[in-house]
Amino acid sequence: MFRFACRRFTLLPLAAALAAPLSPAVAQTGDNQLEPVTVTATRTNSALGETPQKITVVTREQIEEQLAITGDQAQVLSNLLPSYSPSRQKLTNAGETFRGRDPLFLVDGIPQSNPLRDGSRDGYTIDLAMVERIEIIHGASAEHGLGATGGIINFVTRRPQGGALKQHVGVGVSAPTDYESDGLGYQADYRVEGIQGDWDYLLGGSYRSRGLFYDGDGRAIGVDEAQGDIMDSESHDLFVKLGYWLDDNQNLELSVNRFELEGNHDYVNVPGDRAAGVPATSRKGDPRGRPVRNQALTTSLAYRHLDLAGNDLKVQFYSQRFRARYGGGTFGTYQDPAYGPNVYDQSQNESEKYGAKFTVNRDGLLDDRLKVTAGLDLLQDETRQVLVLTGRDWVPEARFRNAAPFLQLDYRLTDRLTVHGGARHEYAKLNVDTYQVLASYGGHTVTGGSPSFEETLFNGGLVFQATDWMQWFANYSEGFGMPDVGRVLRGVNQPGQDVDDYVDLQPIVTENQEIGVRLSRGAADLELSYYQSNADLGSVLVLNNGVYEVERKATDIHGVEADLGWRVREGHRVSVGYAHVSGEEDSNGNGVPDQRMDARNISPDRVTVRWQANWNDRLTTQLQGNHYFSRRYDRINGQNANFDSYQLFDLFAGYRLARGQVTLGVENLFNEQYITFFSQSASDLDERYFAGRGRVVSLGYNLDF
Repeated sequence: MFRFACRRFTLLPLAAALAAPLSPAVAQTGDNQLEPVTVTATRTNSALGETPQKITVVTREQIEEQLAITGDQAQVLSNLLPSYSPSRQKLTNAGETFRGRDPLFLVDGIPQSNPLRDGSRDGYTIDLAMVERIEIIHGASAEHGLGATGGIINFVTRRPQGGALKQHVGVGVSAPTDYESDGLGYQADYRVEGIQGDWDYLLGGSYRSRGLFYDGDGRAIGVDEAQGDIMDSESHDLFVKLGYWLDDNQNLELSVNRFELEGNHDYVNVPGDRAAGVPATSRKGDPRGRPVRNQALTTSLAYRHLDLAGNDLKVQFYSQRFRARYGGGTFGTYQDPAYGPNVYDQSQNESEKYGAKFTVNRDGLLDDRLKVTAGLDLLQDETRQVLVLTGRDWVPEARFRNAAPFLQLDYRLTDRLTVHGGARHEYAKLNVDTYQVLASYGGHTVTGGSPSFEETLFNGGLVFQATDWMQWFANYSEGFGMPDVGRVLRGVNQPGQDVDDYVDLQPIVTENQEIGVRLSRGAADLELSYYQSNADLGSVLVLNNGVYEVERKATDIHGVEADLGWRVREGHRVSVGYAHVSGEEDSNGNGVPDQRMDARNISPDRVTVRWQANWNDRLTTQLQGNHYFSRRYDRINGQNANFDSYQLFDLFAGYRLARGQVTLGVENLFNEQYITFFSQSASDLDERYFAGRGRVVSLGYNLDF
């Protein structure tokens, strides 16, 4: 384990150990060809392979291969990122972490996460059919503001392609091999796009109908009536992008994406028996309340000038409207004598974001050695949580305003060594009016307030090209986040509290330190990194009265990531990934992490294996496997929380016809019967003792014309 001596540019002592040049920005393709890839999520438009921290870019081809196997977007991320927790296979992504902490989800740089009331629905605000690539920054980052304590996952939307008119249509059907008609799923997407004169345009739409899921033994998987489910649901997405070139250097672009997913509300949960190893199932029924739902409307207006007095200027104004409705229950938290006995209710998170980003890049300074990036980010977020059936406010409206100027410098010190460093100053203010907590918390009044926070966040890194095939990198970065403000505010259970003085509202500053090596020689390539992430005042969730509440504790997380690739022969590539993460938290309030973190934060060790094969100009296949290693976790409410390993294999095949392409996907190829990681280790409820999905076969057809 390594630590740096102080918070600011503490990577400098490593300079002597890591001394050489940046290689050209390249990325490995399936045939091991090298091509430049620019990563927009870095704000500096860094080239892949030239950054001092690990970055992954998921291509459109990889997205399409994964979508041919599974319609679970969290599963897509988990399959491609070993450090991302195993998917819960539900609408919620609570307990799905990245390097042991929460990632910040973005769509074209627009925040989708809701830090004021983290409802864990951030991964379902856009259909992946509308996404061109996914850019992932591993580890804490402040480049896009608050929320990225575990990293950044940026969905970059499609752009219009050449030609005055191009169209795409895709259809697909999926079914469990233990065939049941209610397990059928359907999907369709359509896109029209083109470039005509100074205008470019793209209009796309998608529709997905998901049936009931079945496990490897042919039993219906239990529906999550509280957090929400992707099975037995329908979703649609409408996406519009319109651009206009003012001249050769200036462009205006408007994009709008509207996504909605809603459960069909046809099944009720039949609790399992955790002690006996019997998973929860579903049966036809009429659930109480309203269907679970996600609605997200994301809008962006962007302006770019490629040569404004030698500078590259980007300006973006954006908004996001998000509604997340959850299932109901007679939880103790919802009880209030004023509404009678056994009160049934359900909640909905409501968030409105407005923001602006200003970024200026200047390259070629100091004899073409210095690149400077500067900018300013502005954000306003208004969030509350309501109980929709009784009309009560569970979380009062919180208004968050944030302004953050930043400066980033990239300096090529020698032909072998490049130094990266920068700072971002966060000023944030939270406004909460005086409010009353629910009766279950005491029904008392909490005095409102306007606490403000300021924090300067630093980053520094080195990239050293030791040889033409070996590159070392090291990085120190800080992430800025808020605890789940909504959980904190709604859980104030002592009278006489004042929002201005409530310590649990203090921000989370996460320090991330990483060192690694990249190798690329002949047919083989390797990226290996070790990281450590710590927060003096972190945030963990504890179960209280049937719901999770926030506790503030010091946390320390560390881990290893490795990715090895080998081009076996022309058109055939085998890759292996490995991820290990461990974490400790402060158990006694002395500020020293001394107790292992639980499965809601720390995922099991994992090995992924992938064989990609281009057999000829028509046939492409991919076989992938994930093995999750057994792990011992501390007990939950006296129940065993150990995790028993399982392994899953998936198959993809694509065959190009004279017109269009046929795809075949098989999820859980060997029909493994297993209990999902979260259900085994992060929950003690019989109704959430869920099996994983059994073998599913998907057939699709795509045509571009």
